[in-house]
Amino acid sequence: MFSKTKLLIGAVLLTTITTAATAQTAIHVAKTRGCGCCLAWMDRLSDAGFSPEGENVGGALVRLKMDRGIPVSMFSCHTATIEGYTIEGHVPPADITRLLEERPDAIGLAVPGMPIGSPGMDFGDGSDAYDVFLIKKDGSTEIFSSYPAS
Repeated sequence: MFSKTKLLIGAVLLTTITTAATAQTAIHVAKTRGCGCCLAWMDRLSDAGFSPEGENVGGALVRLKMDRGIPVSMFSCHTATIEGYTIEGHVPPADITRLLEERPDAIGLAVPGMPIGSPGMDFGDGSDAYDVFLIKKDGSTEIFSSYPAS
């Protein structure tokens, strides 16, 4: 029978291994210079164990979104790439982790617009309800996860 101490040590080791694996996952973030919410989103990624690297691309950002297959209705302020997937906007780190674990045959994830309460837009006490969309290779989308208003 396992003791509480052994179970606690096992849980700590599993958490450490999971965090270490995520910490090695680089994510490239294309953004515009001086965008505070992009930097705040990158901070949330770092807090979750990712390794974000930002690049100021200015006017080339729209072309990047289009080249990566992001539908205009899904556009937000920054576009990231990680392990072959595109992440558009303020997608929560937990959804990125789930995407990488499940590996669907898709372009990536998007949170269109800039909903208050999403990572990087999380200031104040309230938040908007918003959805994270899975963008399929044919350009169609489906809800990947939902977040309620508060």
